[in-house]
Amino acid sequence: MALEDQRTTVYKVDPNHPESETLPALRTEELLLNMGPQHPSTHGVLKVIMELEGERVVKSTPVMGYLHRGVEKLAEDGTYHQFIPHTDRLDYVCAMYNNFAYCRAVEKLLDLKVPDRAEYLRTIVAEVQRIIGHLFWLSAQALDIGAMTVFFYCFRDREILLDWFDELCGARLTTSWYRIGGVERDLTPSLIAKLKAFLDYFPPKIDEYQVFLEKNRIWLARTKGIAVISAEDAINFGLSGPTLRGSGVDYDLRKYEPYSAYPRCEFSVPVGKNGDTYDRYWIRMMELYESVKIIKQCLEQMEEGPIMAEVPSVTFPPKQRVFTNLESMIQQFKLFSQGFKAPPGEIYCGTEAHKGELGFYIVSTGGSKPYRLKIRAPSFVHMGAFDHMARGYMISDACTIFGTYDIVMGECDR
Repeated sequence: MALEDQRTTVYKVDPNHPESETLPALRTEELLLNMGPQHPSTHGVLKVIMELEGERVVKSTPVMGYLHRGVEKLAEDGTYHQFIPHTDRLDYVCAMYNNFAYCRAVEKLLDLKVPDRAEYLRTIVAEVQRIIGHLFWLSAQALDIGAMTVFFYCFRDREILLDWFDELCGARLTTSWYRIGGVERDLTPSLIAKLKAFLDYFPPKIDEYQVFLEKNRIWLARTKGIAVISAEDAINFGLSGPTLRGSGVDYDLRKYEPYSAYPRCEFSVPVGKNGDTYDRYWIRMMELYESVKIIKQCLEQMEEGPIMAEVPSVTFPPKQRVFTNLESMIQQFKLFSQGFKAPPGEIYCGTEAHKGELGFYIVSTGGSKPYRLKIRAPSFVHMGAFDHMARGYMISDACTIFGTYDIVMGECDR
């Protein structure tokens, strides 16, 4: 086959160009590129099939499901309490925020009131998780674009909080501390002292990150005017969190559907103007300052009191726990693991996680476990806009677009 026969796309020469009469029409073919699932800039096991013209993206099709573990189906197999650790493994960067969102959904189903002190404790830890999430995002985004120094600085400060979580609940990554009706344990004087010290230490470090990046012409060139999405398109694609607010949409569930201690705290919701990658970066930086303000207010306002509502963890068997045979033992175990029984009904509860709206939809038939559970994961929803935001940009910009969503594939695939 002749070379000319393999060329499919025609680039027309601008007729106004002074040399247009001497320039021949250039014919070329589109290139199909498989990006991932091993590519580090895909932030996990994500594959994107890209159609390219030269180095410009014509179309990009995300291929997901490599990390699918059937988490939503597992919810039907255990009690409401037993499913809490499964939520840790969704967004494993901010594991405890998944606990928070799930527990809020079950409490809404039960119409359960959480004690005031527990609400303050929940808000404090949620905002610490937001700081961890944004630090991880900033380090990964900067590294993808080529700014390695910021990566080390962010991880340095993140380590302080991971040690804090280790003392709080005994884990650093897949942390679990929220419970249906409250929290597992109170903050100790040592934890409060360490947190206050961090709140004084941290704001100057945020200033450092900004000096590193906002004086860096490569960072500015790779973020300003890249992956622009309008407010209308952002809403139509179902975007949320910093990705939505970067397009100028002032929407934050902590403000407009307030929960926990957020109604008692004064804080601002940063909103962008241009809808580009730089605005979404700027919003996350401003949210770090706001999280510090929220935590300080909660520590000042929090009073002594119970940290758990009166909700049974398990329902003990009504009969004696003497196993006469294997069948008796199995029956007693089933009774023991039933837990409380939720009323029949269905609810949806959304929570403002660090990357967007994390929602849980639960259908109950009155048993001790969900009949159906559906997770609205912001990572999954945001990937729906990837093709729209990537068209016309360079291959290298695709890595930036992955980062601007702050996706975690454990949450995306579930």
